[in-house]
Amino acid sequence: MRKRRRLSWRDRLLLLEATFWLAVAALVIAVLPFRHLGRLAAFPLCRQAPPQQSRLTGQRVRWSVIACARLVPWRAMCFQQGLAAQLMLRRRGIPSVLYYGAALEDQRLSAHVWVRDRDADVIGGEIASRYAVLTAFPPQRES
Repeated sequence: MRKRRRLSWRDRLLLLEATFWLAVAALVIAVLPFRHLGRLAAFPLCRQAPPQQSRLTGQRVRWSVIACARLVPWRAMCFQQGLAAQLMLRRRGIPSVLYYGAALEDQRLSAHVWVRDRDADVIGGEIASRYAVLTAFPPQRES
């Protein structure tokens, strides 16, 4: 409680926004088919933020989503966290990519979602190297 009182109003609003997007992500993941989730995750950018602003914003979005994911009354797993972070970043004009991957671990198939902002991990990147990328939103063009 004491920590919360020390937060600036800007941080409080960011936490409130993260909670909102985690709830939206949980709802749409439960209700919509996967192909429609891709359209949501590839939400178009209105304007593009400068790279130096995007790095700082990515760190703040990461902090808010992880903090809220621990406190919400539902299970906010990597998919919900990734989708919420993706929507928050793209809303701010930051061209992030949501990756969906899979791996075979101990004879069991597991999936993971992570988000990157250009070359920086935002959510879930710590273990992303264990997973083969199945798809990305928005789709990445081969160069």
